Amino acid sequence: METQEARLKRLRMRSWRRGTKEMDLVLGPWADAHLAGLGEAALVLYDEVLEENDQELVLWVMGTVAAPERFAAMIGEISAFARIRLAK
Repeated sequence: METQEARLKRLRMRSWRRGTKEMDLVLGPWADAHLAGLGEAALVLYDEVLEENDQELVLWVMGTVAAPERFAAMIGEISAFARIRLAK
């Protein structure tokens, strides 16, 4: 069974080592800033988000295509975080 520490490390690593550099730079910083504070349900959902391919994720984060309803709130948070980060 995976410990909480190992789980967070795995999710963080998967966030930084995606298939595209663009998603590395969106998901990695968000994971660094938010993973430790997420509850169980949100961690499960984020793990599911990470199973999606980068070509879909980038469209959802950019708002070009609506994210599936189950991911919409989390993708919205990630997208807002990325926009604020990039505006600096």
